[in-house]
Amino acid sequence: MILGNPGSLENVYGVVWVDNLVEAATVGKGLDLRLGLERGATAKDALDVIVSLLEEYGQGGNYYEDGSSCQAFQSGYLIVDRKEAWVLETIGKYWAAEKITGQNSLNSLMHTGISEGVKCICSQLSITTKIDAEHPELRSYAENQGWWMLDTEFNFAQVFSQADNHSDCCLGKGSLEKQEGDINVQTMIDVLRDKASGVCVDSKSFLTTASMVSALPQNPNSPCIHYFTGTPDPTRSIFKPFIFVDDMKLVPKIQSPVFGSEDPVKKIPRFQEKLDRRHELYRAHEWIQSVIASDQEKGQKLRRTMLDLEKQGLEAMENILTSSEVLDPSEVEDLFYDCVDTEIKFLK
Repeated sequence: MILGNPGSLENVYGVVWVDNLVEAATVGKGLDLRLGLERGATAKDALDVIVSLLEEYGQGGNYYEDGSSCQAFQSGYLIVDRKEAWVLETIGKYWAAEKITGQNSLNSLMHTGISEGVKCICSQLSITTKIDAEHPELRSYAENQGWWMLDTEFNFAQVFSQADNHSDCCLGKGSLEKQEGDINVQTMIDVLRDKASGVCVDSKSFLTTASMVSALPQNPNSPCIHYFTGTPDPTRSIFKPFIFVDDMKLVPKIQSPVFGSEDPVKKIPRFQEKLDRRHELYRAHEWIQSVIASDQEKGQKLRRTMLDLEKQGLEAMENILTSSEVLDPSEVEDLFYDCVDTEIKFLK
């Protein structure tokens, strides 16, 4: 089971990538490295693609569509397929990777049948002394910078972290460890909605990307099932199931408008204006928030209805996973489209 927030993507081979951004002083937009999913049929393939792109092009660019400010980040990734998982963390073109095995398990916050336990990535470096692959010049670079001496143990997080008090910052790890052995899709959804712990950031103050939970069965005959909100705040949206099939129906209602050559990202100088990129589902959620603010009773009733819809979807997907019959792809071609359409109709 994989759970993700800032940038979570999956490809047709069942490789999932959760991207987190690590604060840095100079460079950073790593989301474009989704090419790893486009070109990788396994988690290790995707890792190899990403590090080769880092070596050739580096990483950089403003993370926000705002020319008046610049936020710089390095990227950290959790890359998972049905059989294995890798944590990849980067510093410019330099990187270290840890293969998740044994008691470490899998997670972005994640849990699967591959092994027991939880593994987290967040906005701080998490790889320490267990390094299974690395940039060939990683250690010499750290030594030349005066950050590490050859006669000491190499701890990636300590060497490359800006803060002296580096600590485990995965806010959802404790919640998952308490439920270890009994973690399912609903558990992961509940973690993503946990505002008290700080896992779920209030969308009034900071907009993240949409949330996602993925189930990757080890049985190759069972489909990988992904649950997407399509909007930033999972407490205001429902998780809708998605299954990759050849003729799946596109969902324009969660696609941001296309501005072509008029898009500020394509004009030079860039980001001189901001456009309205809200899609239809996002607008529907904004509207319902105004309803809740003016009529809490009506809002709570609608919320219960939406959660009931979500529960029905979870139960239907569980039936697919536990069925002995091979899934007919034609039965789920419209699955995500219909779920989004139904959500919007209820919101209106």
